[in-house]
Amino acid sequence: MTDGIETASGTQVVHRVALLLRAIAAQEHGATVAGLAVTTGLTRPTVHRILLGLSAEGLVTRAVDGGTWQLGPELYVLGAIAAHRYPIRELAGPSLTRLAETTGESAFLSARRDLETVCLARREGAFPIRSHVLHEGLRLPLGVASAGLVILAHLPDADVERILDATAGARGAWGRQHTAKQIRRLLEDVRRDGFATNPGMIVEGSWGMAAAVFDATGAPAYALSITGIETRFSADRRPGLGRALLTESHRLSRALGGE
Repeated sequence: MTDGIETASGTQVVHRVALLLRAIAAQEHGATVAGLAVTTGLTRPTVHRILLGLSAEGLVTRAVDGGTWQLGPELYVLGAIAAHRYPIRELAGPSLTRLAETTGESAFLSARRDLETVCLARREGAFPIRSHVLHEGLRLPLGVASAGLVILAHLPDADVERILDATAGARGAWGRQHTAKQIRRLLEDVRRDGFATNPGMIVEGSWGMAAAVFDATGAPAYALSITGIETRFSADRRPGLGRALLTESHRLSRALGGE
């Protein structure tokens, strides 16, 4: 089959559009055609043609310098309408603010989306040195970063093994330490402590901790996390940080109707 939007079937076009929008959303400062081609596996001409079509509908927009593409204003409008059905960002706002203020670290809200977590919101803490690994829109395989670890730890063992098999390649792209053996060891720590700790597995010296947030069905649908430099996550400080995360995750779970 010739690669291109004109010859692709309807479902293929939808799939490619979704791939591109997610890839753009994952780039905090916009994405280039070349970068999107690598990320999605589509050819550059195909990426360019789809972007032009999305741009005409206001779903993406091109930077003034013409080098990068970002999500467009029409997506903001659609998202604002959808937000009434999924008020998680609004509900999580006070918890993120309290975490940032009480810990001094950057606080984040992430949501599970099938085999991934996606960062939805953040609050910056007062500590002047920050970790810049996470940002809104970033997608990570389950088991990568503290949010992905804590969500994975609250799933049944059979689901954990299925997910570890399915995400093996994707996890490896975020660091050689993300082996199934290492992930299982960290999951044991989560099930003992109630919160997850990522000991600099993505970027050396950048640590994170997270607690799971449960929806009305009792599923670990979200996670609250904090990130910072390694010295801010010393052994004597981690229990207090964990308690702060668990307190806010319990509040948010109750607000969602969960336990």
